[in-house]
Amino acid sequence: YAIAEECGRRGASVTLVSGPTVLPDPFGVTTVRVETALEMEAAVASAYEACDVAVATAAVADFRPQTVSAGKIKKDDAAAQLVLVRNPDILAGLGQRKGTRILVGFAAETGDPIGAARAKLDAKNLDLVVANDVSVPGQGFGADVNAVWFVDSQGEREIELTSKRQIARAVTDEVVRMLGERHTGNREA
Repeated sequence: YAIAEECGRRGASVTLVSGPTVLPDPFGVTTVRVETALEMEAAVASAYEACDVAVATAAVADFRPQTVSAGKIKKDDAAAQLVLVRNPDILAGLGQRKGTRILVGFAAETGDPIGAARAKLDAKNLDLVVANDVSVPGQGFGADVNAVWFVDSQGEREIELTSKRQIARAVTDEVVRMLGERHTGNREA
């Protein structure tokens, strides 16, 4: 939400595809609300065709139940096992259709966030991965602060513990820099 708001504040036309949240829609941003990974995939695919930059921050579930009940399942009627099926990898799908777009992904990791981000960068055809260690208490999910690494083909850069709003500014600055490079063809732009 902070990234969508920051991009909109800087004059970008922004479509925010959002799962369920209590956060209010950012001012000046078109918000599309979804509830499932399949709905998110469809909404993102629709918005992707007209975009120059896609920033994929969602931690979409890797699996979903194979069958969904319209109502309550009674104890006596419940199956002994819950069968799961894989959700589509939305970000990988975007990477396959990337073209000239700038594609930014996020990696909420434990253990080796930079290594996981580097693998995601290559496997999903990304320009930038913003990685964080979700095992650190008091930052990341459910907090107003975070510490992240920007990982791209040139290396990595740490953004020390700061507000998520400041991280959104740094992500947006990085996207603007990459757009400038693409426009001028100069890595130093």
